[in-house]
Amino acid sequence: MGKEQQMIEYMVQDLVEMLTETQSIEYDVAMRTIYDSQVYEKLIDTETGLYRESPSYVYGLLQDELNFGHIVQAEV
Repeated sequence: MGKEQQMIEYMVQDLVEMLTETQSIEYDVAMRTIYDSQVYEKLIDTETGLYRESPSYVYGLLQDELNFGHIVQAEV
């Protein structure tokens, strides 16, 4: 397993933990939620570099997607 893949796996684990704690949902539901998300598609695309961001940042993107139906990024 390459370094990028390992970082992605750790990120998914962190996101699952965050989802189960904040949303009070089961582990398998959290996994399905993540794997079915646009955020996950961006996360596994190493070209985006999203796997290098903090779990809190990626979780915020996931929350936006769940709340608004798409990823919302603030203008800089």
